[in-house]
Amino acid sequence: MEKKDLRIVYMGTPDFAVESLKALVEGGYNVVGVITMPDKPAGRGHKLQYSAVKEYALSQSLPLLQPEKLKDEEFIASLKSWNADLQIVVAFRMLPEIVWNMPRLGTFNLHASLLPQYRGAAPINWAVINGDKETGATTFFLTHEIDTGKIIMQEKISIADNENVGSVHDRLMKMGAGLVTKTVDAILDGSYDAVDQSAFYTDESQLRSAPKIFKDTCRIDWQKNIKDIHNLVRGMSPYPAAWSEITTDEGMTIAIKIFETEMITAQHSLLPGTIITDSKSHVDVAVEDGYIRLLSVQLAGKKRMDIKSLLNGFKINEEFKFK
Repeated sequence: MEKKDLRIVYMGTPDFAVESLKALVEGGYNVVGVITMPDKPAGRGHKLQYSAVKEYALSQSLPLLQPEKLKDEEFIASLKSWNADLQIVVAFRMLPEIVWNMPRLGTFNLHASLLPQYRGAAPINWAVINGDKETGATTFFLTHEIDTGKIIMQEKISIADNENVGSVHDRLMKMGAGLVTKTVDAILDGSYDAVDQSAFYTDESQLRSAPKIFKDTCRIDWQKNIKDIHNLVRGMSPYPAAWSEITTDEGMTIAIKIFETEMITAQHSLLPGTIITDSKSHVDVAVEDGYIRLLSVQLAGKKRMDIKSLLNGFKINEEFKFK
């Protein structure tokens, strides 16, 4: 069978998923239908917002389904009518067996980590938060347990010391698109050997997870060491962003997002959260093994700006403190 004859159904929602869909369409693969999340109200006017995948699918006149429930009988019937040979999932949602087991060649997922490491919802964030030097992407066949199916292919990329999650996300998105088409080609010609994930570890305690990111996950604990705080900021930048609260000299508490920092290793006797600043060009926050220098921040209700721009309009002095 040639790729133009292989009937593919594609499932995905955010920007990360568009690159792989685009690679399939522009590569001449036969995408017979696309599934994405229902439209959601957004903004002050609560106007319905299309997913990034929907926008691309519409631009290519691809058949589209947006089920509320993946076990809905009408959706299942519509999916069966597409008669897919293969389903591909990129940044979508957990599928019931009646869906992932439908195509004769199965369903594979692109996951943004080197499985079995970082199973879960936020693998790119956690790789950066944990200070990893490399990450990658994996294609694997779906099965009952999330992110545990047999591995088809993997590719690695390095993570630079000061790189943030946004940059890693974009590089993985592009690399992953190529991995998706390579995986389809391998399935077409039977040149793959799917490997059980248990072959990649001897003890489950060796595995790191990638749970969903919540607001409390993003909060900076100034009691932690300099590297952990710096990596948390990198791992949350530009979205959803690490944050803290700063107490002014008048006792007012203000939320602040922190997007970029620099580590300054030094010995001192200051309490964590203590601020050292000239109120003009720099703000350093004391931690146990040095200082975190703030480079790019955003006050609640304001735009993101570099620290000098912030200090031009919002005077921080050494009576302020992070908590």
